[in-house]
Amino acid sequence: MHIALFQPDIAQNTGTILRLCACLGLSAHIIEPAGFPFSDRLFRRAGMDYLNHVSVTRHDSWPKFEEWRAAQGCRLLLFTTKGATDYRDFRYQTSDILLFGRESAGVTDAVVEAADARLVIPITPGLRSLNVAMTAAMAAGEAVRQVRNQPV
Repeated sequence: MHIALFQPDIAQNTGTILRLCACLGLSAHIIEPAGFPFSDRLFRRAGMDYLNHVSVTRHDSWPKFEEWRAAQGCRLLLFTTKGATDYRDFRYQTSDILLFGRESAGVTDAVVEAADARLVIPITPGLRSLNVAMTAAMAAGEAVRQVRNQPV
């Protein structure tokens, strides 16, 4: 299973998500451009020494990521506040890519169109959204729970 971040712009969130990937054994993908350098102090601080334990692939652009995904045959699951399906009701697979958008702007229309599913984590009406690192943790937790007994 993979977690992909579309043009992340907050170093601490990205570091935290990469730490999550290391702890759960998930691959991570960064779709450039990111809003910070990977040498950023806040990024390194959030990821701590876990960054050495996660497989991170950096994709130069959305088209390059899509080329990679097509070659792998993975489903793309977009987590969005405009999602159509409750993330708890979705059936995950071990090869899925859980995609999260840029904190300040979400994703482009092209990304929405490419997604095989648009999933939402329901929150209290009137509130905007959860922190992206919290969303990634909730989504990964549910996906890993569901696939834990599936053959790889």
